[in-house]
Amino acid sequence: MKKHILTMTVAIAALGTAASAGSLDVTPVEPAPMTPVEVVPAAPVGNWTGGYTGLSLGGAQASSGGSEESGMIYGLHGGYDYQFGNGIVLGGEAEFQGNNDLSVNGFDVDNVSRAKARMGYDLGQALVYGTAGVSKVNTSIGEATSPVYGLGMEYKVTDKFSVGAEYLNEDFQDLGSTNTDLQQDSLSLRGNFRF
Repeated sequence: MKKHILTMTVAIAALGTAASAGSLDVTPVEPAPMTPVEVVPAAPVGNWTGGYTGLSLGGAQASSGGSEESGMIYGLHGGYDYQFGNGIVLGGEAEFQGNNDLSVNGFDVDNVSRAKARMGYDLGQALVYGTAGVSKVNTSIGEATSPVYGLGMEYKVTDKFSVGAEYLNEDFQDLGSTNTDLQQDSLSLRGNFRF
């Protein structure tokens, strides 16, 4: 019997200890104070890396020997751009541009072929750039080459399609075997399919 009383006493003591342990007050732990983090908005970043091809339509103003004429131009172009992490975009482009009956100083300007490099800056959906390269003009009195310079802007409508505008200036000297020069300014609206 002593054994049963001792066992019951130990059991009651154990239950009492467990009950009192469950009723202890728990001190809440307060989180450590946090320093607010300043959120700096990231600069907009587009993705201009990749190839593209497109069409252009615009106008050109040609002058030669004191004569000046304007006409419609249209063309086909293709190139490749590479975007660096700092927003700089470098690229190269080949272009062929014809015209709609552009005649000046007694001769016809048939077409212009260009090889251009371009360097621009990514503004997110937009790309602004400068371009330079070499142009070759075909006319009814002969051919000539010239440096070409210009400015442009491109805007992404979707990831695969962009629109833009480009201004170019060229100064062709000594067309064919003549001493005739040709200066041309052009402004084109461009649509590009990017891949």
